[in-house]
Amino acid sequence: MDLLTDLDARGLIHDSTDRAALGARLAAGPLSVYVGFDPTADSLHVGHLVGQLYLRRFQQAGNKPFPLAGGATGMVGDPSGRSEERNLLDIDTLRYNVSRIEAQLQRLLDFSPGKYQAKLVNNADWTEPLTLLDFLRDVGKHVTINQMLAKDSVRSRLETDNGLSFTEFTYSLLQANDFRHLYEHEGVELQAGGSDQWGNIVAGVDLIRRHLGKSAHAMTHPLVTKSDGTKFGKSVGGAVWLDADKTSPYQFRQFWIQVDDVMVARYLHMFSLQPLGDTMGVIEQHETAPERRVAQRTLADELTTLVHGAEALEAARAATDVLFGGDPSSASEATLAAVAREVPSSVVSRGALDDLVGVLVAAGLASSNGDARRTLQQKGFRANGVQLAEDSQLTGLNLLHGRYLLLRKGKTNHHLLEIS
Repeated sequence: MDLLTDLDARGLIHDSTDRAALGARLAAGPLSVYVGFDPTADSLHVGHLVGQLYLRRFQQAGNKPFPLAGGATGMVGDPSGRSEERNLLDIDTLRYNVSRIEAQLQRLLDFSPGKYQAKLVNNADWTEPLTLLDFLRDVGKHVTINQMLAKDSVRSRLETDNGLSFTEFTYSLLQANDFRHLYEHEGVELQAGGSDQWGNIVAGVDLIRRHLGKSAHAMTHPLVTKSDGTKFGKSVGGAVWLDADKTSPYQFRQFWIQVDDVMVARYLHMFSLQPLGDTMGVIEQHETAPERRVAQRTLADELTTLVHGAEALEAARAATDVLFGGDPSSASEATLAAVAREVPSSVVSRGALDDLVGVLVAAGLASSNGDARRTLQQKGFRANGVQLAEDSQLTGLNLLHGRYLLLRKGKTNHHLLEIS
């Protein structure tokens, strides 16, 4: 099926300008498309993945993607979907955030030389040199206050006690100017984004028509929401970041494995790059035995590979096996490194291993010596997969890779010891 039909079948089209005209333009040959990402944090999160994957889908279909880092718009803050103004970040923080998210934007697209080579752009490059008077004459002149007041993002804020600052009010004009600039200098004809961006995106379409006398296209996808209707994002709490230092590959994979059954079909269609027929087959398989979580595992493995790489996926899988009762004796060092990020760990001297009870208490797996002895009597501890007894000697156990002991209490409480 063609690209628009595929996007529609996956539930990835919320709004668009003239659908027939866009379809005809895509059929006529490659076009350039951009999606913007503001650097309000030093990492993107899973809520941004649909936009990134939108660009990849267009690139795979033979179009040229332009991921945009909002070095300029990030200084203002988009009021869309917010009840109060963002805290303005200082320039050094913004520049650092831009450098971090630029690296993330480069992972999912093909930047190698070629006809459909992705190009990363930063709107600070053309916005910072722009004077206020030039902006008012070249952009503001073509937009009426009536148009801006009609936008949902503006109207909803005007009805609140917090109101809307002039700074935020201009955000839509800055984004519109981004589209105009990319159309004029890079030939970008389509802007895509989340449904909350529709007003900002069509403002760019209108500016291109008024200022350049040309027609452009706009498309949005639905916002990604959880089962309770709240959207993915960092401000809601519990954000799942794309930066491995903020959300480890293990935690990232676990997030998708734990997705509700009622949402997994929607997520699989929205996020997977596999053919639609394949994802529908996975969903059918999942529905016959939901307890096996086939759809969740398929989605988790694909997205972990896309965001963090195949090696990180294997380490996350292996860490999952170890932390959920598997034998740690065959775990690789990479697996143990992944485990060390997820469980408490400490370094002890080899001599300290002579005191089994003391080690268990120091590791936080027992509240006291008495608690440790009772749990040992109940056979509730394991070390490197070996069940411990009251008379067990840690010094007699084979260390993993010559230096690790993985202690476990019950099924889920772990502590990793590195023996110095």
